Amino acid sequence: MNTFGHIFRLTTFGESHGEAIGGVIDGMPPGIDIDMAFIQRELNRRRPGQSKITTSRQEPDQVELLSGVFEGKSTGCPIGFIVRNQNQHSQDYENMRNVFRPSHADFTYQQKYGIRDHRGGGRSSARITISRCVGGALAKLALKQKGISIQAYTSQVGDIALERDYHRYDLALTETNAVRCPDLEKAAQMEELITRVKAEGDTIGGVITCVIKGCPAGLGEPEFDKLHVTLGAAMLSINAVKGFEYGEGFAGVTARGSEQNDVFLPPYDTATNHSGGIQGGISNGQDIYFRVAFKPVATLLKEQKTVDLEGNPTTLTAKGRHDPCVLPRAVPIVEAMAAMTILDHFLLSKVQKW
Repeated sequence: MNTFGHIFRLTTFGESHGEAIGGVIDGMPPGIDIDMAFIQRELNRRRPGQSKITTSRQEPDQVELLSGVFEGKSTGCPIGFIVRNQNQHSQDYENMRNVFRPSHADFTYQQKYGIRDHRGGGRSSARITISRCVGGALAKLALKQKGISIQAYTSQVGDIALERDYHRYDLALTETNAVRCPDLEKAAQMEELITRVKAEGDTIGGVITCVIKGCPAGLGEPEFDKLHVTLGAAMLSINAVKGFEYGEGFAGVTARGSEQNDVFLPPYDTATNHSGGIQGGISNGQDIYFRVAFKPVATLLKEQKTVDLEGNPTTLTAKGRHDPCVLPRAVPIVEAMAAMTILDHFLLSKVQKW
């Protein structure tokens, strides 16, 4: 439903054009230094209006923690938080009140609930991922004490793609450009493509790669809560995500086992990491890396054929402020979901006391 996690749990609320977005986090370990500046920076990475290739909606996305923190440290009690919406243009969506956007959640929400909020997609809007970024920022602060870091980056937009091997890039360059790509030449090409697509009133998709370093061996459950299963579920819960692969993924299916196996070196190291840091559903201590595919945004600023609430044929030209490509703003969301997943498994594993 609206809750993620087993021990570290995030419950979210809010809609795109409602009063606020917010949530409650339960299971945060006590005694963690709560760096509000860091949490706000994580939200700033996700917020709209960052550049010419994102939506022009202007929101400060200022987070306020309501509970669970005392004298700058987590208490172990639930952390409630809220981020108020301040720049809704609900009138921009009036022409969508009685029609369905193709490939959007409009139709499925109407079928499931018999009612929907047409303003910006309501609960199906990517704006609700604010809550995930707050939860992820708090999870990152806890994981930092264990030496675990998480870095995602845009690795493909349309047909412009980086090499699959993340070792080829300086990931510190990710935040130096609007696309959040560590290859500056490819980043410029990606930005030019997104700009061109936006000018046409169209949208485009791509891929985000994520790397988790410092994760100890032993995280993950042996059957239904395998580490890659929960990471996959976390990523597939993000708006517009259509695919997830870890390690060599689909690219490894053409290789022989003798080429794919990560042969052990004494005492417990390997020369390769085709497995992506996970074997048998449990982390093996190597870098965990995975790729997340995002489809083009469904809302287009060009005419499309559709139907109205009664099923009659009509056309729709969407209005409002929309991202031509979700990749730049989705990078921190991927990191957030990865951080919450790893922290939840850490707490489940009882590998060591906090």
